[in-house]
Amino acid sequence: MPKMKSKKALTKRIKVTGSGKVKRHHAYVSHRAPFKTHKQKRHLRKATIVSSSDMKRLKYLIQQ
Repeated sequence: MPKMKSKKALTKRIKVTGSGKVKRHHAYVSHRAPFKTHKQKRHLRKATIVSSSDMKRLKYLIQQ
């Protein structure tokens, strides 16, 4: 049986840290940006860690 392939679309959007956590970027950054506050846009620029409930599913998809 051949090896499972990782989901390339997902691997381009996330990054695994040294401790094994998964980093992602926020959504809602560019669409309708003039209506968002400067503080809101500033916080959306920063990357964040994926929630623990999604971690198992994402790790399966990138390490198939």
